[in-house]
Amino acid sequence: MQSFPSPRPASARVGRWAILGALSAVTLTLAGPSQADIYKTVGPDGVISFTNSPSKSKKGTLVMRTEAPRSAVRMPSDASPARYGRYDEHIRQASALYQIPEDLIRAVIQVESDFDPRAVSPANARGLMQLMPETAERMLVTDIFDPRQNIFGGVRYLRVLANLFNGDIELTVAGYNAGEGAVIRYGGIPPYAETQEYVKRVLANYRAYRAGR
Repeated sequence: MQSFPSPRPASARVGRWAILGALSAVTLTLAGPSQADIYKTVGPDGVISFTNSPSKSKKGTLVMRTEAPRSAVRMPSDASPARYGRYDEHIRQASALYQIPEDLIRAVIQVESDFDPRAVSPANARGLMQLMPETAERMLVTDIFDPRQNIFGGVRYLRVLANLFNGDIELTVAGYNAGEGAVIRYGGIPPYAETQEYVKRVLANYRAYRAGR
């Protein structure tokens, strides 16, 4: 089983996080209608949860404040070379919060949208990490075309998948493409040509980023 690298000291290159690092578990609570703010709570057993509606008895720490949904009018696609470094801070923050390697986040974004925040696929996946509207709602994203929200939502989903598949990077990536249900149903990478090619491309980019390309 190929898994993520072990944690490295803080002085090491940012992004070398273990997929099963300090978090004993991460859960996502979807209570009530989507709101703009995301809170983190830690239970007595060390389980970390993220929710958009913390209870009075279990107040959470605000970790992300998002804006209300913007107009439905789409902006032109971004084809400028500067886009490849435009979202570095969002990637760093999401990586630190959800303990997903920066290099993997970049690899997924590159394959999904080539860093175009306005990308829309024929299947209606949207934004930098090509979130389906249903997945975006599950991940508490209120504006799917907002780069920060899209990245945080996509990385949050990678964290959920990584927990589900015990840190197996191939299954995590396959689940991001085909859905966790398909991976569970087939007991591994689904026999879909698109998903198998997707896993190869993402992991190739991941290795290239780790090598310092």
